[in-house]
Amino acid sequence: MTNDAGALSDASAPSGKETKQSPLSSIGPVHSPFRRATDLLQRLSPGKMRIGFFIGAGCPLSVRVPDGSGTKPLIPDIAGLTAQVKAALDGSGELKQVAEIAWSRIVARGVGVPTLEDVLSHIRTLKSLCGHGPIDGFTSEQLLKLDLAICEHVRQIVSVPLPNGDTPYHVLASWIQAIDREKPVEIFTTNYDLLLEQALEEQGVPYFDGFVGSDTAFLDHESMAQDDLPSRWARLWKIHGSINWWMTKKEKIRRSRDKIDGEQLLIYPSHLKYDQSRQMPYYAMLDRLGTFLRADQCVLLTCGYSFADEHINAYIAQGLKGNPNASCLAMFFNDRSSAPKAVALAKKHANLTVLAADGGIVGTVDRTWDSMHRDSNPAYSIAVSKEVMPGRTAAPADQCKWLLGDFKAFGQLLAHQLASRDIEQEASDAI
Repeated sequence: MTNDAGALSDASAPSGKETKQSPLSSIGPVHSPFRRATDLLQRLSPGKMRIGFFIGAGCPLSVRVPDGSGTKPLIPDIAGLTAQVKAALDGSGELKQVAEIAWSRIVARGVGVPTLEDVLSHIRTLKSLCGHGPIDGFTSEQLLKLDLAICEHVRQIVSVPLPNGDTPYHVLASWIQAIDREKPVEIFTTNYDLLLEQALEEQGVPYFDGFVGSDTAFLDHESMAQDDLPSRWARLWKIHGSINWWMTKKEKIRRSRDKIDGEQLLIYPSHLKYDQSRQMPYYAMLDRLGTFLRADQCVLLTCGYSFADEHINAYIAQGLKGNPNASCLAMFFNDRSSAPKAVALAKKHANLTVLAADGGIVGTVDRTWDSMHRDSNPAYSIAVSKEVMPGRTAAPADQCKWLLGDFKAFGQLLAHQLASRDIEQEASDAI
C-alpha cells in the first residue's frame, strides 16, 4: 500500500509506458493524481484498516433537484443557508431589528460575511453573560427568541428527503454494507440534515448514532464509550448536531422528528460551562473523532469539508500527530487556494494529504498535478480529467484535474469499486 507520508516524489514513478516525463516538468516537479487514485482504491479495499468518512456541507450540493427550467442543490451551502435564514428574519416584524443588530455586531468584529453559525455563537455567548439585565442592547428574551427562530428556519430548510435511491449517499450506504471489514465504518458529519440516516435506512444498513430507544431516543454516553456493537453496524457521529435533536425542559437530550413547544433544537455547538458542555452530544461526537484517529491503522476521507472549523481541525491535527499510522485524505471540489487552513495543516503533518482540483499536498510537499492522462484503470476516468472547468479550477487545459472532491464523483468511484468487486467474484465463481 502506498504510504502517503513517504510519497514525496510522485513525479518520479517507476519507469513504464504510463510514467514518461510530464510536459509540466519544465516548470518543476509535479504530483501524479493517478498514484493518488490507486492509493485511495487500495485503502478502500477490504481489510483491517479502519475507514472513516467525513461528510461536510459541500456534499448535499452534489444532489441536484429541479428548479424551474434548471436545477439547484438539494440543500444550500452555509452561505446560501445563511442568506435564506436572514431573508426569513427580515420578513419577521418582531425579530427583524434584533437580527440586523446582531449581524452588524459581528461585522464590526471583523467578520465580513457572517454565517448563521457565527450569529448563533455570538448570541449564545451574550445570553450566557446576560444575567437579569440586558447586554449589548439585547435582553435575554430577545436573544432566546432569535436563537430559536434561526434554528427553526434551519430545520425547515434542511428538512428535505433525498429525491431518489441513486444518490451518492445511497452509494456510500451500499458500499458500507457490501465491503467486508474487520472494524466498523465510521461516518463523521457537520451537517444538520437527515440525508445520511435516510440513505443508510433505505439501503438496510444498521448504524449507531449515540442514541438508543424507539419512541423518544435518548443519548447513551456509555454505549458510545464502550463501542462493542457488531462491526457491520456503521457509526454515525453528527458533530454539529441534528434537526432531530432536542433539549427538553428537564435538560435531557432526546432524538425525535416530533417538535415539542419549549424545547431547544440542538444544532451547532453552544458556548456552555465545561460541566454542561461535556454532557452535550457535540463533545461526545468530537471525542469519537479523537478515538478513531488514535486507532492503530486508520484513514479518514473528507469530502465537502472546507477545514474552516478550527475546533475540528485541532482534533484532526492532534490525532494525526499522535498516531503515525493514522492518515487523512482531504478532497476538495475547488483549487488548493479554496482551503488555506487545510493546506497549512498538510504542510505540517505528513500524514494529511490534500487532493484538490489543481494539485495536491503529499508528504508536506505542495505541487500541481501532472499533465499525463492515463487510461489503464477504468477508475481513472472517474477520478481524473483534463477537461476545462471554468468556475471550478484555474488549472490550465493541459493539466490533469482531481475530480473526487465532488461527492457525486466520489460516489461513482465507490460504485465502480463495488461493480469491480462483483465482476471479480463472478470470475472466481466460474473457475
